[in-house]
Amino acid sequence: MAVRPAQSSATRRRVLLAATEPIRALVSAGTLAATFPLLGLAPRGDRHPVLVLPGLLATDMSTTALRGWLRALGHPVVGWELGRNRGPTREVVDALPGLVQRLADRHGTPVSIVGQSLGGIYARRLAARTPDRVRQVISLGSPFASVVRESDGSPGARVYRRLGPRHTSRRLSTADPARPLRVPSTSVYSRWDGVVDWRACLQRTGPRSENVGVHASHLGMGHDPAVLWVVADRLAQPAGDWQPFRPPPGLARLFPGEPD
Repeated sequence: MAVRPAQSSATRRRVLLAATEPIRALVSAGTLAATFPLLGLAPRGDRHPVLVLPGLLATDMSTTALRGWLRALGHPVVGWELGRNRGPTREVVDALPGLVQRLADRHGTPVSIVGQSLGGIYARRLAARTPDRVRQVISLGSPFASVVRESDGSPGARVYRRLGPRHTSRRLSTADPARPLRVPSTSVYSRWDGVVDWRACLQRTGPRSENVGVHASHLGMGHDPAVLWVVADRLAQPAGDWQPFRPPPGLARLFPGEPD
């Protein structure tokens, strides 16, 4: 059976994006160093606590730059401290709800959760489970719409399925992570993502939900300057007064609009 030209072109694009992920992530790191003075102008809010969750097969080391940036903004920040993220193992499912509760109790206020890739799916499940303890969710390249579907042939989905025997049948929440949340949620996605299908990162937009496009690679989202600006801007919003993201003046081209 002949392969249609459009299919062949899409396949080549996916392969190219996946192959160039590491070098594009390094470019983001270099850009971060060059633009750090500009990031000093990013909005600052009430300095509420933030939990940062890593992606699949990553550890807290992968979110070092992101957590350091949030501390510089004045937020009390913690990583997940559960080692390497191998998916929803029993240890993860048992530990994360307690971590959110302890952080909220310690500071006397709900917690914002920033999750990269699979960490963003955990974040959405935690918000669905205990919305009273979660202030908002910000997911970075998180394919919450299809990560477990057999039809998803992205590199991230294939690795996730290979780790399936380690996963528990229990869930952080029985709610579908793609369903609208009761708390504000921002999904940051990139059409240049070489690890997950960016279309699986899109949520239904509404009064408290949005999608924000960037030009980052998947691996580079945690230290991409445009992504860091989005995270700072979202965390700076007053509690109970959530508004959709608006690019800073003159920098709209860094945030491509949501596809039709």
